[in-house]
Amino acid sequence: MTTGPTRVLLEADGGSRGNPGPAAYGALLRDARTGEVLVETAVTIGRTTNNVAEYSGLVAGLRLLPEHAPGAAVEVRMDSKLVVEQMKGAWKVKNADLAVLHAEARDLLPESITFTWIPRADNAAADALANEALDGVREGVFVPGADQDLPAEEPDGPDEPDEESAVAEAESPAPSRGWSPPSRDTTTVVLLRHGVTEHTAAKRFSGGLGGDNPPLSEEGLDQARAAADWLSGLGDRVDAVVASPVRRTRETAAVVAERLGLPVGEEPGFAEMEFGDWDGLTFSEVAERDRAGLDAWLGSLDVPPPGGESFRTVEERVLAGLDRVLEAHRGRTVVVVSHVTPIKTLVAHAMRAPLDAVFRMELSPASVSVLSFHPEQDGSGVRGSLRLYNALPPSRQATLDPGRW
Repeated sequence: MTTGPTRVLLEADGGSRGNPGPAAYGALLRDARTGEVLVETAVTIGRTTNNVAEYSGLVAGLRLLPEHAPGAAVEVRMDSKLVVEQMKGAWKVKNADLAVLHAEARDLLPESITFTWIPRADNAAADALANEALDGVREGVFVPGADQDLPAEEPDGPDEPDEESAVAEAESPAPSRGWSPPSRDTTTVVLLRHGVTEHTAAKRFSGGLGGDNPPLSEEGLDQARAAADWLSGLGDRVDAVVASPVRRTRETAAVVAERLGLPVGEEPGFAEMEFGDWDGLTFSEVAERDRAGLDAWLGSLDVPPPGGESFRTVEERVLAGLDRVLEAHRGRTVVVVSHVTPIKTLVAHAMRAPLDAVFRMELSPASVSVLSFHPEQDGSGVRGSLRLYNALPPSRQATLDPGRW
């Protein structure tokens, strides 16, 4: 009986001519005992940065493991200090776009894996593959001695500051990472809260199912544009942009979708809670008019506002919407534009936290949160994990007033 290698080397690299500029990655698996190359991949990924290309090479190499080296212990060797230290958990991943790519790599990690930084001269094979892709000599996955090539890996690529500046920031240690089972069916959901409206600024209840509440203000449109610019680094990785059928989310989603070159789909399950008689009122106004009703609503997840929905009702339709999105976009990345209550509900669900955790989360307008959903190994469903929460584009981080919202 023929068995595969028990230990393999994963050598990966990427490069951009111009940084940013035309970019490609190369990766290969090598039998650690014999030095035999098992499989190679060389793929162009459009215009991006060195760091994106390097991370993309790592992801591509990890995707080759289940078929070409199942169960093997893996040593990753790369000349990118940034990628190696972030994957080891020694440096934080500060950029939101890179966090998505980093999360994808983590999702593909096998049980036994180590990361080793090597000098650039010692990574010549992977570097050569990346340059062959850029020169138009190679494109796709190649198995030495095989009669037929495998399909090319899909391009990857959120943007990231180049390595030299990132290393110079003297990054601080990150918490220990958790482990997720490797799977090609992992779905990444990028949650974007809509930009502000006049109701947001005035802290008024603004429901979802009742129709078109106020549109985005000029400030809200600026927030949507900043988020769209930030998310544009995801490029072709995004399979779809999905919005709740409410005006402020549709308007936010339209800005993002135009930037990504995608249409906007609608999912009614992601609409904001319906507040019924309280819609358009401030918290203080509701307290003056219906103190007993407000206390009952705050005291129970099952009590709705008069004419509105309870938190449990919202949870049921939000999770039904999530099931539809995961089924339609399995193994891909989806941007979902939604509201405070649905996004908090999805985060609580992914973390298997009780629903009342929504009362202990803060969520800024036009902020980004990222969830990954992995198929359970026994086929019983999916398991969620939180990758990023309440992150803001760099252009807004310095000016946000936390007390304003």
